[in-house]
Amino acid sequence: MADSDLIKLYSERILTLAADLPKTRRLEAPDATVKKRSPLCGSTVTVDVALQPDGRIADWGADIKACALGQASASVVAANAIGRSEEEILRARDELRAMLKAEGEAPSAPFDGLAVLEPARDYKNRHASILLAIEATAEAMDEARNRDTAQQG
Repeated sequence: MADSDLIKLYSERILTLAADLPKTRRLEAPDATVKKRSPLCGSTVTVDVALQPDGRIADWGADIKACALGQASASVVAANAIGRSEEEILRARDELRAMLKAEGEAPSAPFDGLAVLEPARDYKNRHASILLAIEATAEAMDEARNRDTAQQG
């Protein structure tokens, strides 16, 4: 496959993911909400999480205003966030960050769909947008856990 064909393939997959973004509604009563913005491109993601008693994500909602790469990343996160533990979200965040910034492998399942964004490695100005949804999810889980711990103590 020629490089131009590979780029075209990834572009089509990225655009399809961006267009099929699930869970684009906000939650009515989230346990935590985090808004993140990429200063370079202006992409903004607001993520709501509701957690189960065991700390796993019971529901996930978001408002995504991002470029196609940020939307594609958010699409993969949205499709796989429910039922995930904080450890799984942190692992996906760290693996995605390593893939983009340190020539690391693509994230492991269930977030392996983020591999479609591997060609964005060379576009450092897009990394922040790609990371927004998973970083906001991780921060929201942390806030919800800390809020729950504070209320119990």
